[in-house]
Amino acid sequence: MQWASSSAEASAVREVPQRLKRDRSAQSDLTELTDQERWVLYAFWLEHESAEVRANAIICLIHQANYLLDRQIAVLKAAFVEDGGYSEQLAAARLAERERMRREISRQPEPGTVIPSCPQCGGPMVLRTARAGKNEG
Repeated sequence: MQWASSSAEASAVREVPQRLKRDRSAQSDLTELTDQERWVLYAFWLEHESAEVRANAIICLIHQANYLLDRQIAVLKAAFVEDGGYSEQLAAARLAERERMRREISRQPEPGTVIPSCPQCGGPMVLRTARAGKNEG
């Protein structure tokens, strides 16, 4: 006994998640179930007396898992290409925070003081305090 990819048994195994949604609610899916509850959904095929039926059911489930993993990898790849990896996102966040701090410092002059312009670029100068060296403090 060999299952074709379009056989009734293979289709029945693949349709378990859709049947679960119809029987419960539109919000419910297999991720909300315990391992035992998921086993019960496929028990008819996984505990069948015929070894061929059991093997074919397992093959169908493996194909489903591979399909879902391929989709997840494609989505993660697209997100990585679009947004970059963790290091790139961290670097971008650091740069954004530094820019925000630079703007905040340059916008808060003391009342009555004039911020001098940079002789090289013409932008407002920022008051800095030396932490070390001959001009410390």
